[in-house]
Amino acid sequence: MEKIFWHLKKMDWFLVFLIFLLFLIGCIEIFSISKEDFFDLKKQIIFFILGFFLMIFISFFDWRTLRENSFLILGIYFFSIILLILVLFFPEIRGRKGWFEIGFFSFDPAQIAKISLLILLSKYFSLRHKELYDLKHIFISGFFVFLPAFLIFKQPDFGFFSLILFLWISILIFSGIKIRHFILLILIFSLLFGLFWQKILKPYQKERVLSFLKIKPEDHLKLGWSQRQAKIAIVSGGIFGKGIKQGFQTQSGFLPEAKTDFIFSAIGEEMGVLGISFLLLLYLILFWWLFKFSLSLESNFAKLFSQGFLAILFFEFFLHVATNLSLIPVVGFYLPFVSYGGSEIFANFICIGILQSFKTHT
Repeated sequence: MEKIFWHLKKMDWFLVFLIFLLFLIGCIEIFSISKEDFFDLKKQIIFFILGFFLMIFISFFDWRTLRENSFLILGIYFFSIILLILVLFFPEIRGRKGWFEIGFFSFDPAQIAKISLLILLSKYFSLRHKELYDLKHIFISGFFVFLPAFLIFKQPDFGFFSLILFLWISILIFSGIKIRHFILLILIFSLLFGLFWQKILKPYQKERVLSFLKIKPEDHLKLGWSQRQAKIAIVSGGIFGKGIKQGFQTQSGFLPEAKTDFIFSAIGEEMGVLGISFLLLLYLILFWWLFKFSLSLESNFAKLFSQGFLAILFFEFFLHVATNLSLIPVVGFYLPFVSYGGSEIFANFICIGILQSFKTHT
């Protein structure tokens, strides 16, 4: 019992406190959007509680066992690949084949792929960070990234596809990739993007991008509708917001996916600039805290994993906010720890549990 208390005392509780504050803001908005049964709010609270205990459970395992067991890492990776293949045979949900739906619950296997890639790339480059002058290591790692990225693109989910590529590039940068190699990768990506645009992207995906770049008046009733409503919601909130359950765009249903893809706009309408500013401050502190934590680690694997997880959270945060502000086309990304959804909460708490293991097993 004494060891358990010592372990819990050694955990990073400030990190957990920051996450709880973000979750609390999300719950307030989900409560506001909910009607009478508050079913989604209850599910979100259950997701958080289960994720919290999952984090504690994982923190008791020595992370060095994971780092040193290549078969376990590959097992997790190929398990995620199998899930991504199987989900393609399930019915579409919200325009893509990205969820296993079981009763009232749905599960996104891309979250498992995110975790497996983060672990695998951290392991791979922690052993080869001094060998990045050899291009073969970059292309070998790129092969591991290509499999899940291609399957996620087939769903289709261009947002999560971009996240996987961003994670790979981030790990390469943190590992110390040469500038000339980085430029080469940019050229390769440019060529691949041209190929995707001409041969792979479907007409409606092209239309979504083109409508963002040059929206015509009639497009506001089509593809530009959601982002138009999101901007109206944020602007109408003013400094202090309209109050909980008082936002017209949010409560009337004009703001689509207000609990998930556009919860930032819903918060802006009902909590105003002050609410958004507090939310952004929390994320700024969270990112700074995770970066500071990563620098304190001695192991290359632990450092790369921590920085890779930070890159994931930042990219998810950036895409969500940029979409709500109409800076980029709609990609349908959750706001970490704020938006409604169990799959991402569990995935992020698994990663945080590994971070806690870095701190408690040193």
